[in-house]
Amino acid sequence: MSARVHASADVDETAVLGDGVAVWHLAQVRGGAVLGDGCIVGRGAYVGTGVRMGRHCKLQNYALVYEPAELADGVFVGPAAVFTNDLHPRSITPDGQLKRGDDWDAVGVTCREGASVGARAVCVAPVTIGRWAMVAAGAVVVRDVPDFALVAGTPARQIGWVGRAGVRLERADDGAWVCPETGARYTETDGTLQEGQ
Repeated sequence: MSARVHASADVDETAVLGDGVAVWHLAQVRGGAVLGDGCIVGRGAYVGTGVRMGRHCKLQNYALVYEPAELADGVFVGPAAVFTNDLHPRSITPDGQLKRGDDWDAVGVTCREGASVGARAVCVAPVTIGRWAMVAAGAVVVRDVPDFALVAGTPARQIGWVGRAGVRLERADDGAWVCPETGARYTETDGTLQEGQ
């Protein structure tokens, strides 16, 4: 199965697209980007130079993923979400000269396996979104998000835990966390969540 690229999309010839990748209307994939098998890049989405995406990632419409972001397998990035890459953004140098690409060091956002970033969320690099974590719509992430954490707000703060199904976990009588959809159990120790008991 080959990649499907809409005629209006702009995919650099040096980008690597895995089997079953779909790049939709007006999307842009820059040079050196690597998209694993089954990835979907929605309408108007942007994938920066050298961004690496694992298998089965979804970038929804108008998501902006700037280099050097790294997305593991199964990452979801909601509509109009933004991954930044500059700690000290300026258009010009202190003496008024236009800044060039070599005038700054890009820093990236890292998303671990299964992580989800909601619509219009902003992840301010450098941050890591943990495995199966969920960032609520409109959140502004300025620090790392633990595995399975549910974060919301500006700045984003942890408000609970989610399981692999993306459903908020509930506390069981024995102190474990349980997914109401799948029944999967999780154990919390010192502010981290582990699968199983």
